[in-house]
Amino acid sequence: MSGRPLRVVHCPVNTAGVPWSHVQALRRRGVEARLVVFNRYPLHPEADWSLDRRGGFARRQLAAWRALARLLPRTDIFHFYFGLTLVPQSLQYPLLSLFGKRSVMHYLGSDIRGKSPEELAPGRKAGAQLVGSYDALRWVPEAEVLPPGIDVRAIEPAYPGDRERPVILHAPSSRRRKGTEHVIAACEGLAADLVLVEGLRHDEAFERYRQADIVVDQLNSGWYGLFAIECLALGKPVVGYLHEEGVRRTEEAFGMRVPIVSTTKDDLRATLEPLVASAAERRRIGEASRAYAERVHDLERVADRLLDLYARL
Repeated sequence: MSGRPLRVVHCPVNTAGVPWSHVQALRRRGVEARLVVFNRYPLHPEADWSLDRRGGFARRQLAAWRALARLLPRTDIFHFYFGLTLVPQSLQYPLLSLFGKRSVMHYLGSDIRGKSPEELAPGRKAGAQLVGSYDALRWVPEAEVLPPGIDVRAIEPAYPGDRERPVILHAPSSRRRKGTEHVIAACEGLAADLVLVEGLRHDEAFERYRQADIVVDQLNSGWYGLFAIECLALGKPVVGYLHEEGVRRTEEAFGMRVPIVSTTKDDLRATLEPLVASAAERRRIGEASRAYAERVHDLERVADRLLDLYARL
């Protein structure tokens, strides 16, 4: 491969815009990266090529096989997401092996949570498996960890202010999954204003995040996602439920404390009270949040980790 760029296809979905972000970061490093999707998502339509799969099973399969035939000669590495491959996994991995192509299966969270080892077994046929956190290793213990990346440097910090009634923000994608009823109950009677952000476009929602003094993420899943990462980059103190083992392994791997204030739905009010009472504490945690986002979730660092993985396949 000397003398020409590495050629990588990310496919076949653009879940939460993560694959597209990776493609952009890799291109900045001189990699010939492209994103190929089954269909464009309304919220994240970015892709270099959409197969626009429609119709019945046979028609959708034909579109995928035609795409694979076109991509095979011009691709070195196939980077799959969300437990999906272009064609059925029972055929996808043997074909890639036959043609000397390398592969990665990259899980993003809800595609593995609660699934059995048998359900996740096909991904082990890839050259490497990736998960987004040390907490997710509970489901894929043999995987490598690649934290989600965002363009941290493009986000201007908006550290919490010192207003007497701080704004507590909560942005549930699902009230049930995020434990929103417990957030509302915990904030009743606090000397703070609770703002719920729901149903807004991302750019509108992000401006609301910027105005917050304290952010409550989730109280059920045990780890954090892109919403919390954006708030960390903004320099906000983030509160949420974290599994202790995931925290320990993350701090060990990156050499710094996870700044998210860990709580439970039963302890949330007691966790919020000192943050509401102290602007200095909000600022201290906010600065730690920004530093953590820069080290762990900056997209350029994520690109470094991806290139290292590709070199080892």
